[in-house]
Amino acid sequence: MAAVLDSVRAFFAPHVFTIDSEKPSVVVARENLLDRAMGPHRRKKSSEKIRRGRIPAEGLALVARDRDGHVIGTVRLWNIEAGVNTEGTPINALLLGPLAVDSSFEGKGVGSALMRAALLEAKNRGHGAILLVGDAPYYERFGFFADKARHLVMPGPFERARFLALELTEGWLDGAAGMIVPSGRKLHSLPARKAA
Repeated sequence: MAAVLDSVRAFFAPHVFTIDSEKPSVVVARENLLDRAMGPHRRKKSSEKIRRGRIPAEGLALVARDRDGHVIGTVRLWNIEAGVNTEGTPINALLLGPLAVDSSFEGKGVGSALMRAALLEAKNRGHGAILLVGDAPYYERFGFFADKARHLVMPGPFERARFLALELTEGWLDGAAGMIVPSGRKLHSLPARKAA
C-alpha cells in the first residue's frame, strides 16, 4: 500500500494534498465530510444498504488530507457478491463508494487521485471487478461503464444508467446476473454494559 500511495503522492501535487489509508482517528471528520457532500438523504441510498453494518475491504479505505492534515476527501470500497456466473457460482467483487471531496478542493484533482489510488490498490490486492452507482460522464474516464452491470441489480431503487462496472481482470463479470449482496466483514458492536 505504501508504494501505491507514494506514487500517487508524487504524481498529484503533494504540496496541496496527500492520500493515505484511513485511520480510526478520522471517522468523525470523514462522516462530517460525507454529510456535507452527499446531503441529508445519503443513508437512504441502495448502496448504503449494502454497506450498513460492514467494514470496508482490507486496505481499501482511503482519505485525502490537506497540508494541515485535515480530511478533504474520502473513498471506500466494500466486498460484495456481484450476482452469480452462468454456473451459479457467486462472483466476488467490490462496491466503490462513497467518493467525496470537500467543496473547497473541487477541481484540484483530489477525487481523481483518490480514484486512481483505490483502483490501483484494488488491482494489487487481486480484486477482479468494481461496481458503483454514480455519474457516468465522471466515472467513464476511469473505465466504468453500464454494459458489464446490465444484468445485475441493487437491493432497492437505483438508476440503471448510473450503475457502472469496471473489470480489473478481463472477463471477470462475464455472465454476471442477479442481486448485489454484501460479503465483507461485519462491524461488531461493543457488548452492552449491564447495570450494576
